[in-house]
Amino acid sequence: MLTPLNNLLLTLHLRRASPWSPPTPLDWLLASPLQWLTSLLYRHVLLPLRGTPFHPPRGRRPIRVVVLSDTHNLVPDYRVPEGDLLIHCGDLTVDGTVGEIQAQVDWLRGLGHTWKVVVGGNHDGWVDEGVRKEMGEKGEGEVDWTGVEYLCDHGVELEFEGGRRLNVWGFGAVPWCGEGFALQYEREKHPWKGRVPEETDVLVTHTPPRHHLDLGLGCSGLLDEIWRVKPKLHVFGHTHYGHGREAVYYDECQRAYESLMARPAKGPLHDLVPGARWVDAFNVLRYGVASILWKWLMLGPGTNNGGLLANASLMYGNSGKLGNPVTVVDL
Repeated sequence: MLTPLNNLLLTLHLRRASPWSPPTPLDWLLASPLQWLTSLLYRHVLLPLRGTPFHPPRGRRPIRVVVLSDTHNLVPDYRVPEGDLLIHCGDLTVDGTVGEIQAQVDWLRGLGHTWKVVVGGNHDGWVDEGVRKEMGEKGEGEVDWTGVEYLCDHGVELEFEGGRRLNVWGFGAVPWCGEGFALQYEREKHPWKGRVPEETDVLVTHTPPRHHLDLGLGCSGLLDEIWRVKPKLHVFGHTHYGHGREAVYYDECQRAYESLMARPAKGPLHDLVPGARWVDAFNVLRYGVASILWKWLMLGPGTNNGGLLANASLMYGNSGKLGNPVTVVDL
């Protein structure tokens, strides 16, 4: 039950009203200032100082990947950038009916990209056979996917101008988020272990991995899987306020950051007690600074060999309107 003080803080927007909204500074301070400050250091200082995580191959035409997610029946009133591969990471619709999905597929089909790839999201009920049966008449009919590669726990190899190829694998499954949604699983029984092929260049999911552009709602099982496969590009959506991009290097700095963020937040007083949390925070700084020095003093520009995570949600928060920019990545 909300106390009068909590009600006041919510009214003043000093606390977040929902786990689907970004934590406010007060939320962070009451939960774990150490996690907050370390996350700011990691995302806004250490990662940017390392530079671009990768560059397209020299002497070869880059493959431009254009990524959308969470359009929820809407079409942006701005022009979708041109490119070679268009990806939609799910939640094309609100109610997930055949008509809603078909309208979005028809819009995507009409765009000029060479290849188009789609995965389902939890709002796209028809793509889940179990949910489809519960929809009754609204679940009847078929979606015409002509011109669009719909991926559900499988992949496709795509060839582009100049002979370059990308292995794209997709699955729209998400951790449980409520009755009536599609493609859900229980967090402790996640489906990811060993599922993504090792040759995957571009991984398309609807859920984010844990601790990255996810508001704390991402999947730790998926995080373990991307550590195993290390795709060059992993795109997703689901958490609208998580929109953005983040470099990943699968190194000791990232490991320390994820370890710290995985520890239960027990309040500011608990953060004052030296322990494993302090060790993790120190290691984020130590390994982060070492990686920056090694990069710029020993290797030089253009030498990074990391990956990129991108939350491509177009829905601007919980506004019901599209407002986030389209994600464009050159591979």
